[in-house]
Amino acid sequence: MEDLLFQLPKTALIVIDLQQWLGNSYAPHSKEQVISRAAAMVQSFREAGAFVGLVRVSTKDFKDMPRPLLDQAPPPFNLVPGWDEIVPEIGVTDSDHLITKRQWGAFYGTDLDQQLRRRGITTIVLCGIASGIGVDTTAREAFAHGYQVVFAMDAMTGFSEAEHEHVRQIIFPRIGRIRTTEDILACAALQQDRSSV
Repeated sequence: MEDLLFQLPKTALIVIDLQQWLGNSYAPHSKEQVISRAAAMVQSFREAGAFVGLVRVSTKDFKDMPRPLLDQAPPPFNLVPGWDEIVPEIGVTDSDHLITKRQWGAFYGTDLDQQLRRRGITTIVLCGIASGIGVDTTAREAFAHGYQVVFAMDAMTGFSEAEHEHVRQIIFPRIGRIRTTEDILACAALQQDRSSV
C-alpha cells in the first residue's frame, strides 16, 4: 500500500444514501455487503476523530424534489416507515455530519463543501448506493471542486452490474483512486497506530 493512501485528519468519509428506503435489487454487491463494509469504515473514521458525512435523500412534501421530463420513469420511492433515516447498522452519532440532499449529488444545494473546506479536508473516501447515480454524481462534483477522491469500490453497488462496472472501469479511474474497504481500513489503522506512538 502506498504511504499513504490518504492522510487523517485531512480526509473525510462520505457515505451515500444508506438509508431505510433501500430495496434488494443491487449488483454486484448486496445491500448487506455494502452496509457492512461501510459500517466498518464509519467506525474506523469515528474512532480516529475524522469527518464522517452521512448523506441521505429527504423531503417534507416532495415539492422540493427534481421533476425532469424523462424517457424512462425512475423507480418508485420505497416509502417504508422512516424511509429517510440512516440504516441502524451505521446510525448517526453526535460527531457525524448529516447531509440532506434533494438530488443525486451530495454537493449541490448542501453545505458539504463548506463543512469540508473549513476543516481543511482535501480528500474524500466515497461509498454507498448507487454506484452510477449518487456515488458517481457526488464523485464528479468532488472532482470539480478540487478534492482528491478515493473509491471504496466493494462498499458500493449499482442497480445493475453493468452500471457499476461502467463507472468502475470508465469514470472512476479518471477522477480518483479505486481501492477496497480493506485497503482503506488498513490505511486508517496505520495512521492511528502512528499517532499513538
